Amino acid sequence: MKTWIALFRGINVGGRNKMPMAALVTTLESVGCRSVRTYIQSGNVVFNSAAKSKQSLCKRLGERIAKEFDFRPKILLLTESDFRTAVANNPFAGAISAPKTLHFFFLDSVPESPDIKGIARLATPTEQFKLIDDIFYLYTPDGFGRSKLASSVERKLGVAASARNYTTIQNLTEMLDAETPKPTGNQNESRGRRSRGT
Repeated sequence: MKTWIALFRGINVGGRNKMPMAALVTTLESVGCRSVRTYIQSGNVVFNSAAKSKQSLCKRLGERIAKEFDFRPKILLLTESDFRTAVANNPFAGAISAPKTLHFFFLDSVPESPDIKGIARLATPTEQFKLIDDIFYLYTPDGFGRSKLASSVERKLGVAASARNYTTIQNLTEMLDAETPKPTGNQNESRGRRSRGT
């Protein structure tokens, strides 16, 4: 079985789209997912599945969740390799000491025509960003919630995104490490990188 990470968007926010994590675990198990583990209520799930296709698995999960909860949230699926590569490619290693200032935006696809100049115009003097393939990294030392850049990322990149701060990234990494050996070698060699940013 392959290990997957599912990132849910827009659940358990402001009393809308309620999805208790215990019920989500049961729902995923009903479609063949195993060793299902969740982290906090915003919808971060690590699980094992025999599925080989990301698209078909995402469709199956979405249909089942819609049936159980009467709404269909946006789900972004990553393989363990995808996730670990995103962590290894983090260009702002110095920011991890203040993990809530560093966010990974996991994108639906590699942006075809990202407005990097527009993003740069929105960035404050202290903010830094980098687009590497289908991950947009954003460092906001003065606060993510007050960042104009953060609220405009999807529009400027032209693709849907699910953002997670580095605290969540750390916890998901620990969940993966609890079951699998740490990878060895230079992961960057396994994936050609296209980076843009400050």
